[in-house]
Amino acid sequence: MRSIARYRQADRRLEAGAQLFRPGEQCQEIFQLVEGSAFLYTLFPDGRRQILHFVLPGAVLGFHPAQDTMTTYGVEALTDIVVAAYRVRASVLYERHPEIGMELAWLLSRDLRLAFDHLASIGRLSAPERIAHLLLELFVRYRLRWPGHRIEDLHLPLTQEHIGDATGLTGVHVSRVLHDLRKRGIIQFRYRQLCILDPDRLMELAAVDPYVLQGWVGSGPPR
Repeated sequence: MRSIARYRQADRRLEAGAQLFRPGEQCQEIFQLVEGSAFLYTLFPDGRRQILHFVLPGAVLGFHPAQDTMTTYGVEALTDIVVAAYRVRASVLYERHPEIGMELAWLLSRDLRLAFDHLASIGRLSAPERIAHLLLELFVRYRLRWPGHRIEDLHLPLTQEHIGDATGLTGVHVSRVLHDLRKRGIIQFRYRQLCILDPDRLMELAAVDPYVLQGWVGSGPPR
């Protein structure tokens, strides 16, 4: 995104729980997450929410090739975040800055792969498998981004409501599964602190394909 720095507006700071934009809004800017974490979500007519994907710094948000397109998803800050805003039309990027096309394509492709993996998890895995899969994914991605002193312990800014909205499970069901995983000595998740007690059993329960795991680890965009 360095090559379009002249289009950059003042950075925006949002507190946890604030909306960057909501489903159905016209997004006139391209955003890049600079600090913190957020999630993409959609809403159903009865008010239920489905979390589609969790994003970390570097993610591109609000980019649509067609101008004035209504967003089909919203973005909510999971933690306090900072986003860079670029006011530039997609057509301008295509015509004047083709060199950033590969970088944008890579960033969007990476997030799309993660979203597809998330969809497959919800559609095919059992409740314990879904939760194990989600927590393992986030543990790997957060650990790579923010390494700590203890390999198996990590602050994960999720609530049980977030887990339920991401896995399609009720709060009661999430609570029961987390209690069972703790009782079985696999993980412990309390007060937004995730501790991996048995990594091998968590990997087995999460039913993670090696290619999917490689996608979580990833590499940087081509230069």
